[in-house]
Amino acid sequence: MTSDSAPQRALMSVTDKTGIDKFAAGLVELGFEIVSTGGTRKFLEDAGIPVVDISAYTGFPEVMDGRLKTLHPKVHGALLGRPGTDEAVFDEHGIIPFQIVAVNLYAFAATIAKPDVTVEQAIEQIDIGGPSMIRSAAKNHAHVGVVTRPEDYDTVLAAMKDGSFDAAFRRKLAATAFETTASYDRGIANYMATVTSDDEDTTFAPTFAPAFSKRASLRYGENPHQAAAFYCEHDAPPASLAGAKQRNGKDVSYNNLLDIDAAYVISTEFTEPAAVVIKHNNPCGCAIGSTLAEATEAAFLGDPVSAFGSIVGLNREVDAETAERLWAEGRFVEAIIAPAFSDEAFEILTTKPKWKKNVRLMECPQPEPGQSTLDYRRVSGGLLVQQRDDQADPEDEWKVVTERQPTDEELRDLRFAWRVCKYVKSNAILFAKEGAVVGVGAGQMSRLDSAFIAAHKAGERSKNSVLASDAFFPFRDGVDEAAKAGITAIIEPGGSRRDDEVIAACNEHNIAMIFTARRHFRH
Repeated sequence: MTSDSAPQRALMSVTDKTGIDKFAAGLVELGFEIVSTGGTRKFLEDAGIPVVDISAYTGFPEVMDGRLKTLHPKVHGALLGRPGTDEAVFDEHGIIPFQIVAVNLYAFAATIAKPDVTVEQAIEQIDIGGPSMIRSAAKNHAHVGVVTRPEDYDTVLAAMKDGSFDAAFRRKLAATAFETTASYDRGIANYMATVTSDDEDTTFAPTFAPAFSKRASLRYGENPHQAAAFYCEHDAPPASLAGAKQRNGKDVSYNNLLDIDAAYVISTEFTEPAAVVIKHNNPCGCAIGSTLAEATEAAFLGDPVSAFGSIVGLNREVDAETAERLWAEGRFVEAIIAPAFSDEAFEILTTKPKWKKNVRLMECPQPEPGQSTLDYRRVSGGLLVQQRDDQADPEDEWKVVTERQPTDEELRDLRFAWRVCKYVKSNAILFAKEGAVVGVGAGQMSRLDSAFIAAHKAGERSKNSVLASDAFFPFRDGVDEAAKAGITAIIEPGGSRRDDEVIAACNEHNIAMIFTARRHFRH
């Protein structure tokens, strides 16, 4: 990159100091001199790595509480200067080029995510010098390698040692660097648009520019003739599909990812051991139990036929007993997502069933309380954005509207059914009994048809079960159908012009009914 007589120098200024000491040490072994700013310099010195303070190089001190430290001609001249072209400028002004630049930026996104953060606090986390150095180095990538992600440190060191740190390699680093600054600026722009908007609704900014990075190319989309890829949000939380780790199995497909996400989200609804069986993005089985194995068995019994080729979500570490239930005779599972797999469970699932090494085993931690994100859906020429429907339903808003009150057992099942029902495609009808789904009617144009399908799926198990409906019954016929199936209690939002007729039908059939005052459509 430079002549043999030119000193090799690396500039380091990072907020996220993960691995920077190891990277710096590796560069020192290669003969580099490290130049660094205040916080990073101290971190490296404490690690025993020799460092030159940036002020000693520029001859200008850090001022304004660190706001001004790298915006100096000797810094940007060293980043933008071209060996073989700009030597006269180097000599005249005492500029020594940098060959490596390691920079990451102030934690703006993490700052604005904190509750009650002030605009002033957010503004202080707008990095100026960092993006400027990154852009300068990236523009001059013909001569400078710019590293903005800690996960790239080892790759860069390896490339420098084996001789592959060439122009093409540096161009890839530059592309990543420009995406880093673009994403950073998008976050600031989105935030500033929100805090300066005249709109009283500050949840959504007047302009919106989400940032996603490609995680993987997929074999195809929903169908073989559709190309597809998996993109992840920048700074996606670990407790999300983007943060999940695959420990076994074939590559995940487009449809796998949709179903794995649904399985994960539903399983995290419960604090009790819970299992959910997903087929075509709908729960065909779900249950809670005193143990994960018990919940898993009950979940598969929800719809054993549909469960073939399903995706399973679990909210506890998978133990050996649960693993044995998962591969029981006649069961075929495409993927399992859980917080963890015990060594024994992992061995069972990857050696005993016919599917062995094919089953996709995904690990993903449980989300923190209150971790809610936005939901995006593309439409022709635009984007629909909404909050996820993952807020807790306040039971103090629930109202028993029938003559008969639900029993304690019915109320427990109604709570369970209501939590699962909101993940069923509308029109959604779900039957549940003893903490388990026994029948589901999903995605029908008529709520009556959904009730009929749920009863058909449940069969004799519908007797003395409860029913959850994601939206109100527009007519009493849905209640009449439920009564024929043996339903004893119903939970639904209420709000129909014919609520009185629906309530009257419940009273005629001695069915208890709760209105929740909250709808859960899932189109």
